[in-house]
Amino acid sequence: MNHSFSLSYAMEADASDPLKNYRSRFLFPQHNGREVVYFTGNSLGLQPVSTKEYLLQELEDWSRLGVEGHFEAKNPWFSYHEMFAKPLSVLTGSLEKEVVAMGSLTNNLHLLMVSFYRPTAERFKIICEKKAFPSDTYALKSQIRFHGFDENAALVEIAPREGEYLIREEDVLSAIETHKDTLALVMIGGVNYFTGQVFDMGKITQAAHNAGAFCGWDLAHAIGNVELKLHDWQVDFAAWCSYKYLNSSPGGVAGMFVHEKHLGKKETPRFEGWWGTEPTTRFLMEDTFEPMQNAGAWQLSNAPVLSMAAHKAALDIFMEAGFDNLRQKSLRLTAYLEFVVDTVNEKHPGAIELITPRDKHYRGAQLSLVFPGRGKAFFNALTRQGVIADWREPNVIRVAPVPLYNSFEDVYRFGEIVLNSL
Repeated sequence: MNHSFSLSYAMEADASDPLKNYRSRFLFPQHNGREVVYFTGNSLGLQPVSTKEYLLQELEDWSRLGVEGHFEAKNPWFSYHEMFAKPLSVLTGSLEKEVVAMGSLTNNLHLLMVSFYRPTAERFKIICEKKAFPSDTYALKSQIRFHGFDENAALVEIAPREGEYLIREEDVLSAIETHKDTLALVMIGGVNYFTGQVFDMGKITQAAHNAGAFCGWDLAHAIGNVELKLHDWQVDFAAWCSYKYLNSSPGGVAGMFVHEKHLGKKETPRFEGWWGTEPTTRFLMEDTFEPMQNAGAWQLSNAPVLSMAAHKAALDIFMEAGFDNLRQKSLRLTAYLEFVVDTVNEKHPGAIELITPRDKHYRGAQLSLVFPGRGKAFFNALTRQGVIADWREPNVIRVAPVPLYNSFEDVYRFGEIVLNSL
């Protein structure tokens, strides 16, 4: 496609965008009386206009019905979490029984590792990526220590090669092969939070299985952003948050996936709570745990309805827009952002280093940019001009034009502000 760095081009692209009207269904922070250039949906998505209505519905039912709202509310609280099976299955490429909305991301990872990190004297190692999101690293190291192993011996971190930002796929596969006799688990972020690199989850999962290990994925930066086929890829487990691309409120309810081959097995080790029991017998208050025949067996407690109301407001928009449509727009938006970055470099050679893959198959909405020699002061200057992006130490600005509410004009404005700031 022949792009143009001009406002008229961006406005024409927006005018022909079939998803353009979804922008009006989100609330933008303002800067000098104008909507900011909000490019940090990879950190916290914007609030849907409908979120207040969805929350008020539950507050009204609570005030009107009290405890009876569990069964008499417009959306009965007893089964509230069940309505998320369909949209989450679409977003993750899963069967409905393989997904559940619950908990928080790191909490869910710990619960899943109770089941899928079962180290022995022979198999105890975990492979992950170097510079994973810190919470993942903390979780993995603490799981290793909990089981009585040395984190320095058990955690194998795959780093970019010297002078590079991205992790080479062949290095991940080589590490799996090297450690195959001592490997218990491979757990990587499906989209690296720092560089925006998308890993070949299917290939890496297969390699882990060939080595006799389980494979799980942190999908915090992947769900709602890139295409996922967790069931077909035979992924053992995955977990995600909902407040980034899913726009489901700060710290909103998260979710998890467990492949059907692991479901319905009473002998599977897990931490148990009463909301993981069969609903038909839950209120018999018996002392024997009967796990649900789906991913809900990993639930501990009843649904946090107010958080889930915000989640429902956002996912309803996703289902209406259609993820395939959103992904196609995302590819176009990100391609235009890449063009704008290259245009800036033509005018100011070396001003920006793009560290995210240029191959669309290995990136989502996020482009990670380095402005050599400018540092955080330059980032702060952009912020003062109405660009809401994300700074990550030591020198990366992450920008993510997301397709539900960002526009081509946003991308143009970003480029214009960058040019005027150099």
